[in-house]
Amino acid sequence: MMSEVQLSQSVHGLRPNYLSSGEVLAQSFAVIAPITIPASNLGLIVALAGNGAWLSFVIGLVGLVFVSLNINQFASRSASPGSLYTYIVKGLGPTAGVVCGWSLVLAYLFTGMSVLCGFANFGGVLLGHWGIHPSSLTLLAIGAGIAWYAAYRDVQLSAVAMLWLEGISLALITVLAMIIWAHHGFALDVPQLTLQGVTPGNVAMGLVLVMFGFSGFESATSLGDEARKPLKTIPRAVMGSVVLAGLFFIFTTYVEVLGFSSTGISIANTEEPLGFLSQQAGVGFLGELIAVGALFSFFACVLGSINPAARVFFTMARHGLFPASLGTAHADNRTPHIAVTLCSLLMFLVPASLSLFHIKLFDCMGYLGAMCSYGFLTVYTLISIAAPVYLYRCHQLRVRDVLIAVVAVGFMLIPILGSVGLPGSTLFPIPAAPYDAFPYLFLLYLTVTCGWFVMQRLRSPAIVRSMQRGMEEIHVRFAAPDPVTIPSASDESSFLQ
Repeated sequence: MMSEVQLSQSVHGLRPNYLSSGEVLAQSFAVIAPITIPASNLGLIVALAGNGAWLSFVIGLVGLVFVSLNINQFASRSASPGSLYTYIVKGLGPTAGVVCGWSLVLAYLFTGMSVLCGFANFGGVLLGHWGIHPSSLTLLAIGAGIAWYAAYRDVQLSAVAMLWLEGISLALITVLAMIIWAHHGFALDVPQLTLQGVTPGNVAMGLVLVMFGFSGFESATSLGDEARKPLKTIPRAVMGSVVLAGLFFIFTTYVEVLGFSSTGISIANTEEPLGFLSQQAGVGFLGELIAVGALFSFFACVLGSINPAARVFFTMARHGLFPASLGTAHADNRTPHIAVTLCSLLMFLVPASLSLFHIKLFDCMGYLGAMCSYGFLTVYTLISIAAPVYLYRCHQLRVRDVLIAVVAVGFMLIPILGSVGLPGSTLFPIPAAPYDAFPYLFLLYLTVTCGWFVMQRLRSPAIVRSMQRGMEEIHVRFAAPDPVTIPSASDESSFLQ
């Protein structure tokens, strides 16, 4: 087994051995933003899955546990700021790694843009109750600006903020859910448990949105330089965020659907379901607190998306794929400050531009969120393919590793087919416009970005050697007495070529 070497300076210029296990977990939780599902988005999932919404979450939890096992094959052996990009380069080579890198950049940026719209929209509604009506651009600028400062100034400031914001909101919603369930006598909801009126197609369609709810759980892998004992804390954060968020989603979904079952009002048509249920249970003040908590959760997700997006940019720049300035760290703050600034600016400009064209913030949130899901689906599929290939090259592949990878890839096909659709299929219908065009826009994006890399590689083969050196940097913090655990430089060179 390998042991970790504690260094006072990371080879990338970031701050090593800085974040506790709770702060690393907070990073993944912030991008998942679990509070936003029960507080505002659950109705969309119930509209598709009906009484089977809880089952969609169960399947999503099980499937992503298998994906997490594949991610942790890498996370338990090496750590870097490059997240899954560096893992897939190690497993499948530079071209697949670049596909992953660009997919991750899109996924994190569009997640941040989507929840920034949610922050502005939700903030506008809350402030409107108090007679304050700021413009959308003002709220977008406030959300992006504060998130930029936290990410620019100190990664621990970011992590602590996310830890407290998410932790308090989770606690409040759990308490409210218990009160709502107690208000119904802790009843067993037979229509839910027997899947009354539910078809396999309902569960499959619900799973598409469930995947968006879980997306970003792997973002703790971008803290490889900054986490304490990263080979332990990061795998725990990846798996722990999936399991904890999944159990939270299943419980709150069951309680909220039960709560609405006796009201005569559809949860699918309710924008603030917890606010409504808190009034029904006689604890309306708790619903108001949760609304504020949901606003903070949107903000924490913006911040949580900037951190990994910037670190992927940072790592790819150090490999020669972006301008070198993006690969520099701030001398005092020891954060990827230029990459952080670029990501924050992009996260503001795109929603602001859509707002100027009078597209509603709620619609922007849906459009940008749908686009980010394609990036995550691509990355989760690639990492599940890369894991057994990497283990084979390390001479550590077992039959169960192959089975885990096959199950994970098979699971990912369900939301992929659900988001793309099959002509004439009732199980996976073609999405309505404009969502039907999004898969083609994503493919165009990959064609342009990866085509640019292929041209770079043809003009300058040295770029592959630069990526190889970047892979070697990853292991500087670790001692590996067993040469089988980490491929040697010559082995790595053979599969990077």
